[in-house]
Amino acid sequence: MALKLEQKQTIVAEVNEAAGSALSAVLADYRGLTVAQMVEMRAKARASGVYLRVVRNTLAKRAIEGTQYECLSEALVGPTLLAFSQEDPGSAARLLEGYVKQFAKLEVKALSIGGELLGADQLSRVAKLPTRDEALALLMAVMLAPITKLARTLNEVPGKLVRTVAAIRDQKQAAGEG
Repeated sequence: MALKLEQKQTIVAEVNEAAGSALSAVLADYRGLTVAQMVEMRAKARASGVYLRVVRNTLAKRAIEGTQYECLSEALVGPTLLAFSQEDPGSAARLLEGYVKQFAKLEVKALSIGGELLGADQLSRVAKLPTRDEALALLMAVMLAPITKLARTLNEVPGKLVRTVAAIRDQKQAAGEG
């Protein structure tokens, strides 16, 4: 079915908007996946904040033109599934990594974060990126560590004094009994 010009412009505008607000992008070859598998993948993508779309390569090239994902243009060959992470940089990679393990026919072509083109072999590295909440928790732990250590050090001074006094008391009691 041929798309009309208005439909093509709508698709390009929609994908461009998603690319403009995305934190990372993953391209995959979806040949061999069933409709049921694609529907399942789309449902999980929506739940995890990933914009997932199958788009003609010519329209995808126009849509990513002028965005930080323009570096993916050369990877747009053959049937392509676009996945843009909207909430955290690793969400699209995590989604597709799970499906690549589950469906051998799904093949990741390329990834991009912040305008940097990454090979398909970097999928697991990107998938391991922390979510926003995990990153904030790590940052807070790093910021809290020096304060905690200082408090422990300051608390150790009176503790050491108490242990020394107790040792002297025990020594005097032992000398008085013997």
